[in-house]
Amino acid sequence: MYFPQDFLWGSATSAYQVEGNNSNNDWWVWEQGADHILDGGRSGLANDWWENAEADIERMAEIGTNAHRLSLEWSRIEPEPSVFDEDALNRYREILQAMQRRNIEPMVCLHHFTNPLWLVEKGDFDSDLVVDYFERYATKTIQALGDLAPKWLTVNEPMVYFVYRYLEGLFPGTEHRGWRAGLRAMTNMLRCHSAAYHAIKAVRPESQVGLAKHHRVIEPRPGGHRLDRWWAGRVSWFFNDIWMDSMVTGRLRWPFGRGRIKNLAGTFDFTAINYYSRSLVRFPPRRGRLYEKTAPPGAAMTDDDFFEIYPQGLFKAIQANLRFGKPIYISENGLPDARDKQRPGFLLTHLREVWRAISFNFPVMGYYHWTLVDNFEWDRGWQQRFGLIELDPETQERTWRPSGRLYSEICHSNSISSDMAERYAPELLESMFPGKGPGNQS
Repeated sequence: MYFPQDFLWGSATSAYQVEGNNSNNDWWVWEQGADHILDGGRSGLANDWWENAEADIERMAEIGTNAHRLSLEWSRIEPEPSVFDEDALNRYREILQAMQRRNIEPMVCLHHFTNPLWLVEKGDFDSDLVVDYFERYATKTIQALGDLAPKWLTVNEPMVYFVYRYLEGLFPGTEHRGWRAGLRAMTNMLRCHSAAYHAIKAVRPESQVGLAKHHRVIEPRPGGHRLDRWWAGRVSWFFNDIWMDSMVTGRLRWPFGRGRIKNLAGTFDFTAINYYSRSLVRFPPRRGRLYEKTAPPGAAMTDDDFFEIYPQGLFKAIQANLRFGKPIYISENGLPDARDKQRPGFLLTHLREVWRAISFNFPVMGYYHWTLVDNFEWDRGWQQRFGLIELDPETQERTWRPSGRLYSEICHSNSISSDMAERYAPELLESMFPGKGPGNQS
């Protein structure tokens, strides 16, 4: 199954999860609280990227990737309001230049869940003040780094931020919770996106700008009743569609409010999909939960039953985003699998769905695997391991996993093959390549 010659093969990271010692933002403070991190861990040095990112960039090149998605840490670039750190910007410049030297195209995200402490004091996204600050941050950043990256993301997974912070309390920010506070914050985040989009275009009109949107397949439980089906449609509309529709039309359709955001319409040049799994929902839902991570009996599950392995959902996510008429990038896709027993098959089956979409002439332009090396997984700490490469956070020692070798073969050959399936996930050989399984060989 061959991919287009110009297809982007990448990996993805976020600043807080890999840089280490990001002590000037809300997540660092949140870590110190009791019971906030599942295993009691701390991000600490993380992957030591602030000092040693170039070593992992060499590993990207060894794998054979030609793209990488990363984020910037706002609190490093602007450690105090209106005070910009030129040394931090220069360090990011060094990291981006290292990628370019290895022919790895950067896709840069401005906001990936963390907020500077000074912004938190001012109310962060709960306050209208955030829009002017975010626009200024975007302008400064694109002026300093815009020549090194052709693709930019304004924010990462806004609806995940909404659910985890305002509904479930898994992210920092306990003083303002609930639907109304969350929807106000999401409105401000849309305004921030619009302001940043136009700020980037004003400095670098040729830049391609979008945002990373988590797409979760939402379906009714098997054998459910009519209200389950109705509720699944409403949850999918709210979680998957409402943000994207707002960017298309410039109009808000929140459950508790309507309105228009100036200059919001049409503020994305491509669609970036973060896809992991699906959720089966029922009505009525549990109190305070938008959706639950449920799966059919006997479904393949990741470590700790964190989510169902459902590759068909990636094709469905791509289909759902065709209506925007934009190039599509799979900007995150991966699973927690410490023993690397499922990841090879996960890669092959999910990339088969990407290949299938491309065979229908769907405009899928690249795939960014989450993630390169094990990193600090937010409220799950070091308990979850998403890396193609294993990390010992105490020693910083890295060990290649078989899935890393498989991904390297995929990137170098620009394809997935029956030979790869036979060597890395033989249980999938017959289903992926009919006639190639055991008993079919002459």
